[in-house]
Parts: sequence; C-alpha cells; structure tokens
Amino acid sequence: MRIAVPAETQGAETRVAVTPETVRKFMSLGAEIVVESGAGLASGISDADYQAAGATIAATATEALAGAAIVLKVRRPAEVEIADLPKGALVVGIMDPYGNEAAVEALSKAGVAAFAMEFMPRITRAQVMDVLSSQANLAGYRAVIDGAAEYGRALPMMMTAAGTVPAARIFIMGVGVAGLQAIATARRMGAIVTATDVRPATKEQVESLGAKFLAVEDDEFKQAQTAGGYAKEMSKEYQAKQAELTASHIAKQDIVVTTALIPGRPAPKLISAAMVESMKAGSVIVDLAVERGGNCELAKPGEVFVTDNGVRIVGHLNVPGRLAATASQLYAKNLFAFVETLIDKSTKALAVNWDDELVKATALTKDGAVIHPNFAAKTAPAPVEPAPTPVEPVAVVEGSTTNG
Repeated sequence: MRIAVPAETQGAETRVAVTPETVRKFMSLGAEIVVESGAGLASGISDADYQAAGATIAATATEALAGAAIVLKVRRPAEVEIADLPKGALVVGIMDPYGNEAAVEALSKAGVAAFAMEFMPRITRAQVMDVLSSQANLAGYRAVIDGAAEYGRALPMMMTAAGTVPAARIFIMGVGVAGLQAIATARRMGAIVTATDVRPATKEQVESLGAKFLAVEDDEFKQAQTAGGYAKEMSKEYQAKQAELTASHIAKQDIVVTTALIPGRPAPKLISAAMVESMKAGSVIVDLAVERGGNCELAKPGEVFVTDNGVRIVGHLNVPGRLAATASQLYAKNLFAFVETLIDKSTKALAVNWDDELVKATALTKDGAVIHPNFAAKTAPAPVEPAPTPVEPVAVVEGSTTNG
C-alpha cells in the first residue's frame, strides 16, 4: 500500500501533509510512504528527516504518485496535478469545493475518490480529525500576533515612572475556534478584550475567557442557533441593528480581528468603509476571512493596506501557513487519524467502509462520479435536492469538536 505525498503547488502553501512522526505511524500500518523531494522544506522538514523516519524520497511529483493507493495533500490537487493521479486512488486533503465545482468534476473524471477533510462531521470520534479546528486555532493566535506587530504599541497596561501606558482595546468579531483562540491570546497579552457573535451560546464562552460580550440580544438573537449548534443566517433587520451597535464600538478599538465565515458563501461584510474611517490613526484590522472576500469592505487579499486615515488593514492569505511547522504537525495528525480508519489493521490493506458516517460526510467523488449531496445535484443527470449548506457550528472551549 503506497502513500504518496507530493509537494504543494497552489499559491504560497507552506504546509505539508505528513511529518516524520506520521510517516512512522503510517509505516506501522504496513504503508510505504513516498514524499516528493522538498515537500517539507517550508515547514522545516528536510528530505533527510523523512528518510530517517523511513520514507522514500521521489525526485518529482509524477514519480511520487506512480502506483499510489492514497495521496495526501494540504490543498486540492491543481489541474496540472490531476493527470498524474492514479485511477482509483484515494485523495485526501482540504478540497475547498464551494465555488470550485469544475475542479471537483475534474477529480471525478480522473477516477479518484476525493475526500474533503473540512467536511468532517462534528462528532466525538472525529475530534482528532477536525482540520478546520486545528488550523483555525492557529489562525486565531497568529491574527493577534500579527495585529500586535502592526499596532506598534504595547498591549498590556504598564505603570512606569514616566507615566502609565493604557492597555490596548481588542475587539474579536466571530467567536468560532479562531475567535476563541484570539480572545485567549489577546487576554494573555494583557489587552482589554470584547467579542461578538450571532450565537447565544458564545456569550458564556466569551465571558469564561475574561472578555466582554457585545451583541443585540433580541428575540431573533435567542433563536440564532439550530438544534445541531449551527449558526443561522440573520435577517437584514438584525444585521442592521448589530452593525449600528458595533459601529460605535469599533471607533474606540485599537485592534479588530474578524473571523466570520459561512462555508460556501462569500464572507459576511462586518466592517464598512465608514467604520474604518471612524477608527483612530494607528489602529489595526486583521481580516481572517479575506480569502472569501473579507469581513472588512476595504481588505485586500495578500496585502497590509494603510487607509488615508492611518488604519492598517491586514489581509494575509493562508494564516495557519504563517506557522507552517506547527500547522503541519497538527494537520498531519488530523490526516493520519482519518486515513487510519480506512485501513484494515489485520490485513494492512485499504478497506473503505462507504457506509461509515465519516466517509459519507467527506467523500466528494467515487467511481467517476460526484457523490457528495451538496455537489452531486449539479452534475447528476437527474435533479437531486441538495443538502443544506453547512455553516459554522458553535465553537466551545479548547478540547471540543468545533469549526473555526
């Protein structure tokens, strides 16, 4: 059973799908691991490190993929990579299928079984496989670090002989895993922290971390959560009331971190140009949703943009990848935990149970067809009612199964 790990080719991806630790774990299941040369360098893992763990190094992606039963990726294979994927192979990674239906169709035509790790269900046995939580946790931490670096002032209150330095005010918009980690990080750094979210359950979580919760707590707010813990899309009226409340609050903040994302939809606009104009010179906005259009109207993907009134808007792409070594360590463990369930430990061979809820939730393609209910309706001959688009579930404190 050959497991291939080609180098990432899309964008400036710094993460890698296996580490020496998971190479050894895969080998204990009877797998042969082949890693493309240089695949781990951006994460601080050399070819020699992989070889010491027992992996074979291939000079090219084509060589690595030849005869592979499983292909492990961080991002969905690019168009030029799909031709080299062995027919019948399992391709596991973050597939980002929404808005990329043509790429999903291309994977189906290649005859591979593609699995989207970001669709992992929020159940107890899948906690260790939750890539969105592991990566969002790091993004929330890094967002505060990046915000503090751009702010250029101290965050905690400091009492000195020369005078008192007031604590910085940090506002977190969106309290999923990323938001909760951002709150915890900002509090540890000594800032005065407030946070907002449309889900009632997040109020207690925010306050448990020592921050103050800010929201329009009307009847709609009390019903803004499904029985399964998912956020509902709020009415235009509620959004207007919430925007009015946050507008006056944002004007007083030193750093604002936005984390709101709804899978399959553009990022909701939380900060208007007018709100940015109300902020003080030197203030910072860190937009973690910039890859999906951004929560801030003025955010620019891949840039730190300085407005005319001196507000710095941080739009870094792939924020978990800014902590590549740690992100790869966690992501590789997520992948191993899932792939392990697809292997029969007694025969040391692939044994995919297509009725397993983990497989059914994550499988995008199989046997030349798109099979995931959210996408199959767009490619199948007969119309099929698509499943509801999932939105960000309620995040809870560290150690739980949530999305960020």
